Amino acid sequence: MPIPIVNSIASWFLKKRFHQIELFLKYPNEVQNELLFSLLKVAKDTDIGRQYDFDSIKTYREFNSRIPVVNYEDFQPLVERSRNGEQNIFWPRPIKWFAKSSGTTNAKSKFIPVSSESLEDCHYAASKDLLCMYLNNNEDAQLFTGKSLRLGGSKELYKENGTAFGDLSAILIDNMPFWAEFSSTPSNRVSLMSDWETKMQAIVDETIEENVTSLAGVPSWMLVLLNNVLDKTGKDSLFDIWPNLEVYFHGGVSFNPYVEQYKAILPSNNFRYYEIYNASEGFFAIQDQNNSSDLLLMLDYGIFYEFIPMDSYGTLQQTVIPLGDVKLNTNYAVIITTNAGLWRYKIGDTIRFVSLSPHRIRVTGRTKHHINAFGEELIIENAEKAFKSVCKRTAAEIVDYTAAPIFMEGKEKGAHEWIIEFKTPPENMSYFEELFDNALKSLNSDYEAKRFNNMTLNKPKIHCARPNLFYDWLKENDKLGGQHKVPRLSNSRIYLEQLLQINSI
Repeated sequence: MPIPIVNSIASWFLKKRFHQIELFLKYPNEVQNELLFSLLKVAKDTDIGRQYDFDSIKTYREFNSRIPVVNYEDFQPLVERSRNGEQNIFWPRPIKWFAKSSGTTNAKSKFIPVSSESLEDCHYAASKDLLCMYLNNNEDAQLFTGKSLRLGGSKELYKENGTAFGDLSAILIDNMPFWAEFSSTPSNRVSLMSDWETKMQAIVDETIEENVTSLAGVPSWMLVLLNNVLDKTGKDSLFDIWPNLEVYFHGGVSFNPYVEQYKAILPSNNFRYYEIYNASEGFFAIQDQNNSSDLLLMLDYGIFYEFIPMDSYGTLQQTVIPLGDVKLNTNYAVIITTNAGLWRYKIGDTIRFVSLSPHRIRVTGRTKHHINAFGEELIIENAEKAFKSVCKRTAAEIVDYTAAPIFMEGKEKGAHEWIIEFKTPPENMSYFEELFDNALKSLNSDYEAKRFNNMTLNKPKIHCARPNLFYDWLKENDKLGGQHKVPRLSNSRIYLEQLLQINSI
């Protein structure tokens, strides 16, 4: 089909969809409220619906006071019943799929329910919206002249008790219409390979000769793939292999540590980067503007949002608020109620709003991925902004990192201990440490207060990791591919000690 016709069809869908988007942009609280009561009505005769008498809930206040906020451990018994073939537990329609995730805080597998509604009205709808927004902002786009190189997880689907489980990407690929494979590469067969390293080589071999116009996947693993493509071809720029490449749709981990490395292999000011915010539990937000990493919170995907201010998270004073009560530049934990039967579920992410009209957000980290051993409340966003600033001044490039506290012993002050794998290390590590410490002080007043005159915290201690240290740790722990990564920040020294031990071998 000629490209002008394809673009015309896409524009028609775009205009139709934009009318719906304008509705939640104009009436966000009303759309969310209507969605909540629609979910309650649909699930009123499920086990959980009868337990909390969904049918009698008439206000958000009743919903808030009656149904508890839960984490995966609270929800797991219901999941296990559902995986064993029971139905109508937390969602009235059969749950056929479970997205398997180890999360990023422990190795224990999570099985997140995926319903037909969440597939169609959330994950697939978001993919269409992403393309619509991109095409709307870039009328000269030529995406449909070639294929999208997609990089998902490395687990195939496993079936038991009439249900299937695997990486979310495997579930999405397995349920896509047959024609979708024609517009993407690699093939479904290669995409669903379970051995990551074998799959990586197969993707390289299968995609080099394709006309790739877009990339889609997690930045850390996509970079591994793209460097393998360059090694295989002997080229320095991806445009020498795929001259029509125009955009990279990325999500899963922060893009900040990888920006300079992507610019090096994609040397063009016209190349575009579009960020998404999705997880096994749902697709939450999409970049809707060129040259902006702000993410538009999508309010009509069957997900009702609530938020816990992080300054009260986990305390007796913890409060949960709906979208209508959020404020700018406050760090919030995200709670979701979904069309897959998750009820007031803590996804473990933290975000902040950078705009309230419309509701645009930035992901700031994980509820468990911060360091607060001394009241410093250091979050991932602080660390990555500091690294970006310092790397620019020292011409350093970072591949990966993690940090943990050095706890006080006797009269010895505490500190933060970092292990960083550099692609290009700084010439002067002491100067890098000094700049990094000062950058954190400028970004986090609590950290600055604890560092004042070394009152509570000594200066940070930084180790240089050997090449491929983080890759080797992930391989040892069967976490290659997908959205797996070493936790960036932790109040525990477990990850840091393991990496330091491997680093010394």
